[in-house]
Amino acid sequence: MAEYIAASWPGIPNGAIRAERRPCDYRAYVPDLLVGRPLQLNGQRSADIGDVERQLVALNASDQPLVGLEALARLLLRAEAVASSFIEGLRINVRRLAKADIAARTGLEAHDDTARAVLGNVRAMEAALKLADAPTVCVDDVLELHRKLLEGTRDSHFGGLVRTEQNWVGGTGMSPCGADFVPPPPDRVPELLEDLCAYISGDDHPTLVQAAVAHAQFETIHPFVDGNGRTGRALIHLILRRRGLAARFVPPISLILASHANAYIAALTAYRYEGTASSPAAQEAIGTCIDRFTADTARAIADTARFGMELDALEAEWRGKLGKVRAASSVDLLLRMLPSAPVLTVTTAAELIGRSVQRANDAINQLVAAGVLKQTTIGRRNRAFEAPDLIKALTGFERALASPLGDTR
Repeated sequence: MAEYIAASWPGIPNGAIRAERRPCDYRAYVPDLLVGRPLQLNGQRSADIGDVERQLVALNASDQPLVGLEALARLLLRAEAVASSFIEGLRINVRRLAKADIAARTGLEAHDDTARAVLGNVRAMEAALKLADAPTVCVDDVLELHRKLLEGTRDSHFGGLVRTEQNWVGGTGMSPCGADFVPPPPDRVPELLEDLCAYISGDDHPTLVQAAVAHAQFETIHPFVDGNGRTGRALIHLILRRRGLAARFVPPISLILASHANAYIAALTAYRYEGTASSPAAQEAIGTCIDRFTADTARAIADTARFGMELDALEAEWRGKLGKVRAASSVDLLLRMLPSAPVLTVTTAAELIGRSVQRANDAINQLVAAGVLKQTTIGRRNRAFEAPDLIKALTGFERALASPLGDTR
């Protein structure tokens, strides 16, 4: 049974100000376990879920005429990581992130803390997708996602560690007194995480329902000192891939969640019911969360399909500038993979297309001559190349999805 537990905060005796030293009473929320939790879906909700699940399968089944699916998958993963980080207040533009990514890949020292944090989010998303092939998901898997998320950041020492103290969300930040939400006490967290992983490993509910409920439950548990939101959104990718709805790529749902931030928080808040899971209030609370997630997924699917067509048009424009391009040539391969790497070096281009450095250099030179790429620098003197039209398109895509009303271009 979901409940609020009364607890006392002793205050911090050596706190710098009175608000830190002041003791108080608060209530920590403990949700129901997920395995075996009853769920009733009305006809309208079931129909909406079925429609969106079919749309997601169709998106993954469609063949992009020009843009490589691998490139599109990488691009969408990066957009998702950017958006998931944006929700947590980490803001970075396409060009800056792409340059930081190249710097990291080439072993250059990076001083951009925000970029490191967002690139950690990319690693966590990638790890989540790899977990989809495992027969089950365990707590250690979730801890590894969190470790990858914080790797290389100032909070890396918290990576992969379940909290042992009470945490809270909102308020003054000095104590749980007056906080917007106080998650379960630390001694209740291990059981809740074990149950969550058992639920993710099963298939008792439709895929979208499982993703929405598991995400809401994870955010309610709030098992880590930091990085809970980003880890919880990575679990969405894991579930959609694991259940087969997103076999090749997942639309950037976090971009939509970011655009409806108030509604997103409201849905997570509504998820916290009291009493038995079978009560009408509990079912309505869960339903509100499912409805929000379903609607946001539908929006992400529609905008991703449109963006795929825009990328096709952009690649066709590039090919028009180059003239005849021989199939399977280095230039052809680089054009197909370019959406996944808006900034690259000769070395990273060679790795991307699986050709020699000399072949990659020749291809880049042709793209520079045609105006597809232009030279830039990474660090002080390291030569790199960027695709201005692609950066502009990616920026527009992120802004479109981050707009509450969408972009009616």
